[in-house]
Amino acid sequence: MQTYDMIVIGSGPAGQRAAIQAAKIGKRVAVVERRESIGGACINTGTIPSKTLREAVLHLSGYAYQGIYGVNYRVKEKISMADLAFRVQHVIKIEIDVTVSQLSRNGVEMLFGCATFTGPHTIRVLGSQGPADYQAENIIIASGTKPAVSPKVPYNNRNIINSDQILNMPEIPKTFIVVGGGVIGVEFACMFATLGVRMILVEKRPRLLEFADAEIVEALSYHLRDNRVTMRLNEEVSSVEEMPDGSVVATLESNKKITGSALLYAVGRQGNVDELNLPAAGLEADDRGRIKVDANFRTTVPHIYAVGDVIGFPSLASVSMEQGRIAAASAYGLPVQSNPATYPYGIYTIPEISFIGKTEEQLTDEDVPYEVGVAYYREIARGQIRGDTTGRLKLIFHRETHEILGVHIIGDGASELLHIGQAVMILKGTVDYFVDTVFNYPTLAECYKAAAFNGLNKLARA
Repeated sequence: MQTYDMIVIGSGPAGQRAAIQAAKIGKRVAVVERRESIGGACINTGTIPSKTLREAVLHLSGYAYQGIYGVNYRVKEKISMADLAFRVQHVIKIEIDVTVSQLSRNGVEMLFGCATFTGPHTIRVLGSQGPADYQAENIIIASGTKPAVSPKVPYNNRNIINSDQILNMPEIPKTFIVVGGGVIGVEFACMFATLGVRMILVEKRPRLLEFADAEIVEALSYHLRDNRVTMRLNEEVSSVEEMPDGSVVATLESNKKITGSALLYAVGRQGNVDELNLPAAGLEADDRGRIKVDANFRTTVPHIYAVGDVIGFPSLASVSMEQGRIAAASAYGLPVQSNPATYPYGIYTIPEISFIGKTEEQLTDEDVPYEVGVAYYREIARGQIRGDTTGRLKLIFHRETHEILGVHIIGDGASELLHIGQAVMILKGTVDYFVDTVFNYPTLAECYKAAAFNGLNKLARA
C-alpha cells in the first residue's frame, strides 16, 4: 500500500490550495480526482464556464455599448449556443493546463478515480486500471457538490436541465424558465435576458438573494424587470412536464402554469459524499451531503479535514481556496491568519454585485449607529464613458468612529472595485480615508470619494 503524508480528495479550488500548501513545506501529497480532467466543478462545469459564458454574452450582445449606440446595437446579430460554448471551452482548456502545471511544479501526484474510505487513514481509488489502496497521515475532503435533484423535475439534458448541463442545450430558447432565485439561478437569468430571451424566474422566497443588501438587490430586481424578466416570487414548482410539441410546462403550488421552451432547475446543490463511504472513516454528513467542521476545518476525526463547497455556505471558489490553505496549514501546525468576516462576495449577475461586511439590515438588528454614503456611476465620468449609468456604490460606516462597516456595489466592475474598500476595512480605516485620498481620474474608484462625501455631509446636516 502506497503511503503519503497527505491525501486530498478533489482537485477543485479547495483541493488545489490544500495540496500545494502541504507540498510547499516538503510533504508528499496526492490528489484524487474522479473526473478525467482536473479542476473540479469550478473549472469544468461551474464557476469558470458560467463566468466565461457571461463574458461571451456581454461581448456578443454589445450590452456595454447599448446605452451609447442604442438598445438594438449588437456585435453579432444571431448568437448561437455554439458561439457561447466556443469561448467557454477555450478558457476551460487553458485553466486546466494552468492547474496541471501548478500541481506538477509543486510535486503533487495525481490519482484519477473514485475515492472511497476503507478506514480512518486509508482510501481505495477505483480508476481505469482497477482498484488501488493508499494511506496517509492526514486526509482532506474537498469533493465539492453537484446540482440537487428533485423528483418533480424530469431532467433530459436538453430542455429540462440543471446548471451543469446549460451548454448542452441545442439552441438558445425563446422563453426560458429558471427555478431558483439564488446566485446560480439569478446569474443565468441575467445572462439569457441580456441575449433577448424572455425569462421567467421562480423563487419560493419573497425576494432574491436574501443574504445580500436589500437596496442592492432591489436595484438588481428593477434592472431585471426593465429587461423584461418576469419574477414569480413566493411561488414554488410542484411539477415539470415536457409536452409533445417540445415545450416545457411548470405547474406551481398555486396552480399557475408557466410555459417555456426550456427550464433550468437551480435549487441548491448536494455534497459529493455518496461514494466516499464516510462511516468507514468515522464520519457522517447531513441530509444535504455537508460535513461538519470546526474553525480550522477539522472534522470530528482529528486527522481528517473538509473544505470547500462540501461544508456548505458560502460556497465561493475564493473562500474555498482559503479554506484549503488553512486546513493544510493547521494539519501541520503552521500559523495562519484569516478572518471570514472580511471575505468578499462576488455575484456575477448583469450588472454584477459585490459586497463585504455588514448590511443595513444586520446593523439595524444589532443596534449599531451607522450612516450611509452612496455614489452613482451616472455621476462619475468613468461611468458615462463605460456606458454604465445604473451602477452605484454604497459605503456603510459607524456614525461615531467613522469605521467602515460594509461596502456594497452593483455595476460594471463591482467585484474588482470592491477590493479597495476591502483593504481599507481590513486595515481598520475610516470613511475619512476616502475623502483625503486622490484617485485617478476618470475611474470608477472615484465612487469611494463621492460616497464618503455623501455620507459625511449627512452627518454634518444632522
